[in-house]
Amino acid sequence: MATLARRLGAFDATMIVMGGIIGSGIFINPYVVARQVHTPLLIVGAWAAGGLIALAGAFIYAELAALRPEVGGQYAYLRDAYHPAVAFLYGWGLLLVIQTGGMAAVAATFGKYFVELSGSALPDVAVAIAALVLLTVINCIGVRSGSNTQSALMLLKLVAIGALIAAGFAFRGAPLHAGLPGPHPLIGFWAAMTPVMFAYGGWQTASFISGELKNPRRDLAVGLLLGVAGVIAVYVLVNVVCVRVLGPAGLAETTTPASAVMRAVLGQRGAQLIAVGIAISTLGFLSQSMLTAPRVYYAMAADGVFFRHVAWISPKTHVPMVAIALQGFVAILITVSGTYEQILSYVVSVDFIFFGLTGLALFVFRRRLPPAGFRTPGHPVSTALFVVACWTVVAATVAANPVNSAIGIGILLAGLPAYLLWRRRPRAVKEM
Repeated sequence: MATLARRLGAFDATMIVMGGIIGSGIFINPYVVARQVHTPLLIVGAWAAGGLIALAGAFIYAELAALRPEVGGQYAYLRDAYHPAVAFLYGWGLLLVIQTGGMAAVAATFGKYFVELSGSALPDVAVAIAALVLLTVINCIGVRSGSNTQSALMLLKLVAIGALIAAGFAFRGAPLHAGLPGPHPLIGFWAAMTPVMFAYGGWQTASFISGELKNPRRDLAVGLLLGVAGVIAVYVLVNVVCVRVLGPAGLAETTTPASAVMRAVLGQRGAQLIAVGIAISTLGFLSQSMLTAPRVYYAMAADGVFFRHVAWISPKTHVPMVAIALQGFVAILITVSGTYEQILSYVVSVDFIFFGLTGLALFVFRRRLPPAGFRTPGHPVSTALFVVACWTVVAATVAANPVNSAIGIGILLAGLPAYLLWRRRPRAVKEM
């Protein structure tokens, strides 16, 4: 029987971590933060604080990877720390909404920018579907093919971000006056942390490919720490540039800050160049999603709680081709439906529920297992603070969007009957 091939190293893991975090959001989201806090210090400080929380999460996941270097990553941590049902719910939400909904939204963004830049007469949705099909095929060819594509797109993405940062620092700078007055600084700062935390999400997806790393205990830990540290540097520098060029008030007034910065520095040509960078960034995120998340569906099938054929490994390419194709198919369905933005609003907090549960899993494994090669600095305090931060984001999201949050949680809990059905069926039925 074919098995997953261990062909990836620490560089691949680092690129996957960064690719899972950096999407198109960093080119757009800074204005959301600037509307909540109104001074350069607080704007940049919010992104730095979010980075520290993300780094705390990376430390936790690095130790979990050293303790449990198994296929499925976060899925396996939740399964072994709590119960298979918890892990199944995570995979259920990932396949039906979290991952595929995000991919549909990003694919639509890519389609929009591609059509605008190329002047093509093709509909946006056709370009989005073509991108999803192409990346599905590339990742079915093999894990090295998928990883090389992801790494190349990630490096191009960093070039685009580097150009934005360099242009911003070359600019003479805007007067750094505060923006419009808002709520109490502490209230505004915490409101700003919600979009910041979402922008830093995604490092956990690198854990999904543990079974294809040459040395998962070392390579995943290195990838997580270097990748998150690199993203923190990028995010902070981008926001320093946005404040420097546009000023806090100007940043709060625009919904396309990266384009506004490049237009101010290089004119319309600069805006077009960053549009190319955004298109590449969206494609890179899709590539990373195609590479990582199907390993969770593979692990679910291998555990007997999903269709057995999803666990099929191609003897030629040594990748879970059915799982990859399944994710691509669901993402295309959501893209065609045009409801991806609504779906994303339903479950925006669900990921952070599982972030918190995964952080708590470290306490469980510390009691059950001997020490691994990596230990989380500051544990148990740093781990507890990470869990509290994640669940505070959930609480803030529920308070701001109670109806959508309830729908998201309802979709998640709908996985419980499905799990019970899979567990109760005879093995022969499960394998159909």
